[in-house]
Amino acid sequence: MQPSDLLGIDARIWQALIAGGVVALGWIVAGWRSRAEASRLRAERLRDAHRALFAEIRNACADYWAEGEADAQAAALTARMESDPEFVPFVPHEIHDRVFVAMLGEIDVLPRQTIDAVIAFYAIVASIAALTEDMRGRGFRMLEPQRRLSVYRDYMAMRRRAFVMGQNAMKLISAFAEGGAPAAERMSRRLGAR
Repeated sequence: MQPSDLLGIDARIWQALIAGGVVALGWIVAGWRSRAEASRLRAERLRDAHRALFAEIRNACADYWAEGEADAQAAALTARMESDPEFVPFVPHEIHDRVFVAMLGEIDVLPRQTIDAVIAFYAIVASIAALTEDMRGRGFRMLEPQRRLSVYRDYMAMRRRAFVMGQNAMKLISAFAEGGAPAAERMSRRLGAR
C-alpha cells in the first residue's frame, strides 16, 4: 500500500498538510519563545526598577533618620525655638524622588505587592518637599513663634512617618526579590498587622 493510498488522499495533499503542520508548529514555538523572552525582559525591568527604587528609598531614609540622631536634633531645635522666639530654623531643600520621577512612565512594571508602599512613600516625600518650600519662604518667618514651632513639629513628624513608610517599602521590595509575590504578600500582612 502506497502512502498516497491512505484515506484516498493524493500525495501532494499529504505534503501540503505536513508542510502546513510544520509551519503551524513553527508559529507556536516562535510565539512561545517570544512570550518567554518578553516575560524575561519584564522580570529584568522589574528587578532593575526595584533595585533603583530601593537605593533611592534607602538614601532618603538615611537622610530622614540622620543615623538615629533625627529625634535628638529635632528636640534640640525645638528647644531653641521655644527659648528664642526670634529664631527661625533653616530647612534645607532635599530631593529624594529623582529615580521615582524618572520611572513614572513605566510605573506599571511594579507588582501590586510593592506599588502601594512605593507610591505611599513618594506621596509623603512630595508632601515634605512642599512643606519645606513653605518653611523656606517669607510666610513661615512671619508666623508667630508658637505657630512656627507647631509647623516645625509637623515637619519632623512627617519625616519620621516617611522613614517608617520607607522601611516598609524596602521590606516589601526585599521580600519580593527573595521570594516573589507570595513572600511579599506575607510581608505585607505582617506590616499591616503592626
